Amino acid sequence: MAISKLIPTLVLFALFSFDACVAHSGLGFGWGSNNPIGGSFSSNLYPQFYQFSCPQADEIVMTVLEKAIAKEPRMAASLLRLHFHDCFVQGCDASILLDDSANIRSEKNAGPNKNSIRGFQVIDEIKAKLEQACPQTVSCADILALAARGSTILSGGPSWELPLGRRDSRTASLNGANTNIPAPNSTIQNLLTMFQRQGLNEEDLVSLSGGHTIGVARCTTFKQRLYNQNGNNQPDETLERSYYYGLRSICPPTGGDNNISPLDLASPSRFDNTYFKLLLWGKGLLTSDEVLLTGNVGRTGALVKAYAEDERLFFQQFAKSMVNMGNIQPLTGFNGEIRKSCHVIN
Repeated sequence: MAISKLIPTLVLFALFSFDACVAHSGLGFGWGSNNPIGGSFSSNLYPQFYQFSCPQADEIVMTVLEKAIAKEPRMAASLLRLHFHDCFVQGCDASILLDDSANIRSEKNAGPNKNSIRGFQVIDEIKAKLEQACPQTVSCADILALAARGSTILSGGPSWELPLGRRDSRTASLNGANTNIPAPNSTIQNLLTMFQRQGLNEEDLVSLSGGHTIGVARCTTFKQRLYNQNGNNQPDETLERSYYYGLRSICPPTGGDNNISPLDLASPSRFDNTYFKLLLWGKGLLTSDEVLLTGNVGRTGALVKAYAEDERLFFQQFAKSMVNMGNIQPLTGFNGEIRKSCHVIN
């Protein structure tokens, strides 16, 4: 997912209208949540993991998120993308948070992350407050998972019962970050292959791509579609004409690589199924978005249409797929560690 992934002037027209206070009522935030939306749990992870060691963990996370997302709605998408980019590289182990050091080549410098991955300061604030309340108890990997769920909820999306108990890695993989995170110009077959490599299927690919209902992308990630999609100096013919001309005004042929455009033109700060409706109208921003509909491989096109028609169906599958993604190769038991600072190993 080019997830992170990731509005100041472009989306001021989209007011962040979701009432954060409502998120706490009836959405099963307790460790023993009775929320029916969720996927299958890893045998080593379970929602009640911090029930006795740090029962206030989720409340602390949500308090920080409410403030951060109210200040900058784009932050919700950035935190969702951070979890996605973490899990696709040696599992959900917070390796993406590690800085360069004598023995660490940081994943932050990988192509899919450099100059675009963000939200570290919010994770740091959550970690600091958790360390005050429950020293060396809640892992950075679980903080990323909790922040992704909370960001989804605070943007108007679904909740889910979240398995916890991940531990933090002592290593990072710059090479893995360069090779395992799907590129924004991926073909449908490349996307399917990269998701299958992580144990995820077509439903996971399409529903998790729906995370692009919030957030923005840089010009450099979609410039090829505007000016030279197939090496013939022509635009991508699947782009709707008025949308195409609007994107050209944001993203010129030369320069402007860091200019940004919403991934969901209609409601970039609200988590809904509009992303899928836009794909049907030729208004998907990235190649990796549009090929879900036009790639003609498997069931992805049918799933795009189904989620465009039924937001509840999308929410249910997104919640299940977030659990599935969060179960990718977690460190548990005596593996890894609980970092004191998310940026460095102990």
